[in-house]
Amino acid sequence: MSEERRATIRYRVLKGGHIVINEGFSTFDCTVRNLSAEGARLKVTSIIGIPDSFELAMDDGRHFACTVIWRTETELGVSFV
Repeated sequence: MSEERRATIRYRVLKGGHIVINEGFSTFDCTVRNLSAEGARLKVTSIIGIPDSFELAMDDGRHFACTVIWRTETELGVSFV
């Protein structure tokens, strides 16, 4: 079992959202799979074209400035700036 390195606990969620880039002119749909006060894990169709920094606009109206910490082919781990 791997050691937990996060400073805060992330809670499992299943919420819709959008990765917003280019001052809002480009978006990527995503699903927020877990969430904390400091970051989130996002599920996307593909990471191609997603930069290292962007805005996360959640369907519930919340917005977060994000920096990518890790990525796989279909997931992103982000911290909130």
